[in-house]
Amino acid sequence: MASYDRALTVFSPDGHLFQVEYAREAVRKGTCAVGVRGKDVVVLGVEKKSVLQLQDPRTVRKVVLLDDHICLAFAGLTADGRVLIDKARVECQSHRLTVEDPVSVEYITRHIAGIQQRYTQSGGVRPFGISTLIVGFDPSDTRPRLYMTEPSGIYSAWKANAIGRSSKTVSEFLEKNYTDGLSRDDTVKLTIKSLLEVVQTGAKNIEITVLEGYNKITNLDLPQIEAIVSEIEREKEVGEFLIIELAERKRTRQAATAASQAAMAAAAGGSGQ
Repeated sequence: MASYDRALTVFSPDGHLFQVEYAREAVRKGTCAVGVRGKDVVVLGVEKKSVLQLQDPRTVRKVVLLDDHICLAFAGLTADGRVLIDKARVECQSHRLTVEDPVSVEYITRHIAGIQQRYTQSGGVRPFGISTLIVGFDPSDTRPRLYMTEPSGIYSAWKANAIGRSSKTVSEFLEKNYTDGLSRDDTVKLTIKSLLEVVQTGAKNIEITVLEGYNKITNLDLPQIEAIVSEIEREKEVGEFLIIELAERKRTRQAATAASQAAMAAAAGGSGQ
């Protein structure tokens, strides 16, 4: 393997580009990001790293605006993300100047994926060590959009997805709990619930961005997120209580049934004598 992972442009005998595989590993070590698409809303949620005491938290952002109607979240190497975001923003403004229309979500996704793919096919460079979730609304459409790009240059559309640390666990949770046509509140709640699968410190390390239409972007503040987390915890406690109560009722019924059967058996034995 060592002879094939030194050069980006050399395939291994089993068809792998090891530098691209290593870039995916960098993504898996990054903080978790989740995107969920509702009926007329799309939500991005990211896990925030704890900020140092003297650090300005405004300089640490995992969700950024590409244009007035498009947001991007990423997982992986932050410096790589900054470079790719700058390239995407320049393309958004160039498109406005050239075509006199804002970009569509798929157009800018395809552009970002194209940049990532070019960095897998040239010598003297390395792949971008990030995956992205791109959400937004097209100028002439009311349907929310959610796309994901990978270090290899692949892009695809999703109803809900996760990238970064423990993304497999979060994706499995979304597969079990996602339903079509979610309202705004249900979409936000599902996003936070999925992040709580991997974020142990609660609301203070969660960042939520809600897009409710073209040019309608809202960032939830900490008290709003804490209120939703408290509601989720209450629902969880009620669910656990109901499970315990049902289990207790089942044990009581089984004990009563066993006692009844024993009494019947004793009565049958007595009459036989």
